[in-house]
Amino acid sequence: MDKFIIEDLCIRYSDGAESLKNVSMRIPANSITVIFGPAGGGKSTLLRVLNRLNDLADVVHVSGKAQILDEKGNALDILHPQTDVTALRRRVSMVFARPIVLPMSIRENLTYGLKTAGERNKERLEEAVERSLKQAALWDEVKDRLDTPAAALSGGQQQRLCLARSLALEPEVILLDEPTSGLDPISTSKVEASLQELKQNYTIIMAPHSVQQAARMADQAAFFLQGELIEYAPSKVIFLTPQDKRTEDYIEGRFG
Repeated sequence: MDKFIIEDLCIRYSDGAESLKNVSMRIPANSITVIFGPAGGGKSTLLRVLNRLNDLADVVHVSGKAQILDEKGNALDILHPQTDVTALRRRVSMVFARPIVLPMSIRENLTYGLKTAGERNKERLEEAVERSLKQAALWDEVKDRLDTPAAALSGGQQQRLCLARSLALEPEVILLDEPTSGLDPISTSKVEASLQELKQNYTIIMAPHSVQQAARMADQAAFFLQGELIEYAPSKVIFLTPQDKRTEDYIEGRFG
């Protein structure tokens, strides 16, 4: 089932740069879609379109279609001026490359969004804290110090806390813009393992920090170059080695 339908999407900024050019793609639910390519290719722009963070940028032209679908197949027009952006961002959360923790305790980082949304039941708040930390593979490391400052955590732990903070609000989609670019290999491995588990219940779209990570993580992959979608296919097609491609061509009868 599709989670996003994007058709002929174009974005142009005030400096004349056209960040996305006639992009069309369908992003499936409950999977990991990676968006990769050289810097300036439009990867971050596409992520920010999906939860309207581009509203905060100097965009002078937007055209095309971008829809998010619920479990029943009902579509919401993301780009429509009357779309409730706050509600959209609760459905579509985002984790950035640099972890930004709130100047509060670990617990308060996780309950802040829920309290802002009106949740006051202490039992539900505590349940959300434990659930989200377990989903982000951080619970065992911090369960005995939830009331200590979040800023005291290591960089890798802070990034997983940011992931947990998004999960506490139970979004439908998690967007990740190079979420492990500043992490050590062990922390990177933990984040990647968490994401592989989370795709059972969430739609995950990420711009990885390397092609190697894209190949490890992707169920399907999209290659962007200078704002254009060059190729979009299942991971096993995109990341075939040259030898694999020759074998596939032979099997399909492309060579005699």
